[in-house]
Amino acid sequence: MTRVFGKPLINQQEIARRVKDLGRRISEDYQGRDVVMIGVLKGAFAFFSDLIRAVHVPAEVDFLVVSSYQSSRSSGRVKVISDLTVDIKGHDVILVEDIVDSGLTLSFLKKKLLVRHPNSLRVCALLDKPERRTVNVTLEYVGFTIPNKYVVGYGLDYKNQYRNLPYIAVLDQVDDQD
Repeated sequence: MTRVFGKPLINQQEIARRVKDLGRRISEDYQGRDVVMIGVLKGAFAFFSDLIRAVHVPAEVDFLVVSSYQSSRSSGRVKVISDLTVDIKGHDVILVEDIVDSGLTLSFLKKKLLVRHPNSLRVCALLDKPERRTVNVTLEYVGFTIPNKYVVGYGLDYKNQYRNLPYIAVLDQVDDQD
């Protein structure tokens, strides 16, 4: 099936403005505190890179690599492919996600991180898709709330393609056959 883009849902300028605003808010909230910012890969890499440069408080950086998708469908199970390399015990932690839809991955990650006894744990997500939520999760920082559409670009992919788009676009047709 041919993959067809709709028009961009969120353009580069809107993303840049919102990332700057999120960085300002995080900097204000964590003034005088050291923070550990954890990027969830692969999808959050572009957002995380821009966000960390917009945060103006000391921040340690680490990454988690997780997977819950097979092709374009959620498998219903979250798998940690690469874990943290830093100890977060007693630290203020911000988990940075690309998109939260069902809430399954985020719920899994929060439980996984909370048993490590951080001082605090907050979530910053570029995109929130509440229509798809099956697990109740709290997002302290949200870039954009979007409709229940399959989106690509700015780190988000379809079959590992389109991550390099500098904007977020709706993928109008998705081939669910593999």
